Amino acid sequence: MSLCESQEDNDAAVFATERHPHRMSIAPTRYIIKRISKRAGINKVIYLHQLSHRYATHILNNGAPFEVIQSFKGHEKSETTRIFAELSGRLRKEFYQKYV
Repeated sequence: MSLCESQEDNDAAVFATERHPHRMSIAPTRYIIKRISKRAGINKVIYLHQLSHRYATHILNNGAPFEVIQSFKGHEKSETTRIFAELSGRLRKEFYQKYV
């Protein structure tokens, strides 16, 4: 699912907690990420955009079809997903050798 300020789908929740499923706005999400990164000893600001980009790249590099990534991210256009997902150098080389 996409981490967006406003979702226009019929899904019940973006996040589920022990209390109840709910949609969370950007501000509380940023606050939670800040707290988690601080506890983990990460001494730099972590942005939602970075996490979204890393998520797309990670699942692409682990073999997820591009259409699945596009669906998970909630993108209507594949061009938008391509901005977020990048193949690692190793996979690029493997695909090049396989298809060229």
